[in-house]
Amino acid sequence: MSLNPIPFWFLRHGETDWNARGLSQGVTDIPLNAVGRAQAERAARSLAGHSFGSIIASPLSRARDTAAAVAAVLGQGFTIDHDLREVEFGEQEGQPMGDWYDSWIADEYTPKGAESFAALRARTVGAINRATALPGPVLVVAHGALWRAFRYEAGLPSNVRTPNALPLFVEPPQPSWPEWRLTALELAPEL
Repeated sequence: MSLNPIPFWFLRHGETDWNARGLSQGVTDIPLNAVGRAQAERAARSLAGHSFGSIIASPLSRARDTAAAVAAVLGQGFTIDHDLREVEFGEQEGQPMGDWYDSWIADEYTPKGAESFAALRARTVGAINRATALPGPVLVVAHGALWRAFRYEAGLPSNVRTPNALPLFVEPPQPSWPEWRLTALELAPEL
């Protein structure tokens, strides 16, 4: 299955304590920390001048609360898609990110009890395609490994860390550019 060639917005959730400590979260439901809540509010203020037909988020609280911050500023609701959840890292959840992660991205290693990168890619394409089929423009609020899976399927370098709570405008290839294009939104000033 290939990605729908439809532009959309992507927002990774705000910071959690495990992000700050460099630990893999996976489906462990770690909440936003104070920095993450401030990041979500800043992203919301940055997106205030935009209009969205749909906002869709992961069910995990760090993404759901980030989406709620944006939706509150925009005065609209959002929906949940279970397939936008972060990858299940199995025995690596709560462990430091390390060399194993590069091997996982390369589909050479899958931790015990974890979802393979190939399985995550298939789930990601389905979730993004469902999201972009909604009334647009669409804002997807999700996770870092899921975004790496999108990047892989979009033909972009996949093992790239996406900053927390930085809105990205995502555009499919066009006659004037040959690959998917990601444009970061300038963030509103910090309060």
